[in-house]
Amino acid sequence: MDVIVVVDMQAGLLDGVPKHDLQGVIGRINALTSAVRRRSGTVIWIRHCGKPGDGFERGSAGWVFLPELDRQASDFVIDKTLNDAFAGTSLQQTLERLAPDRVLVCGWATDFCVDTTVRSAISHDHHVVVVADAHTLNDRPHLDAVSVIRHHNWVWRGLITNRSIRVATAAELMGEPG
Repeated sequence: MDVIVVVDMQAGLLDGVPKHDLQGVIGRINALTSAVRRRSGTVIWIRHCGKPGDGFERGSAGWVFLPELDRQASDFVIDKTLNDAFAGTSLQQTLERLAPDRVLVCGWATDFCVDTTVRSAISHDHHVVVVADAHTLNDRPHLDAVSVIRHHNWVWRGLITNRSIRVATAAELMGEPG
């Protein structure tokens, strides 16, 4: 059974410059969350709760999930305040209860919250699958978004783990037998 962890896909990410392939990422996340549910898996939405006055302040317009996301009442929502979705949250306890075969990770932002959550999931001894084309960010001052995504997908493939790490596209994961 899979658990898919969707990181920080909130309205606040729409502030500022456009995010790389955001509509495509949303579509792939919706397809994967639907497939995980059909296969008796679980969807966990991670919601960043910012400090007062920032774009992700709890209860603000930026704090809410993007309305295009296919969220269901059976899904879990876990609030976080740091880049790492495990730090100071119930994510690890939730995963221990669910006992998934794999933890799929996707969302925003590739180089901050997604990267930190991937590394923490590995440190918590989970089999991790990063969805290569379902995480995004905007261009950085020193590197364009496509290069950041390509770099992180490459780095994640090479991480040393006690379990396993895999980087796969949404299409590859959707094509696997359920």
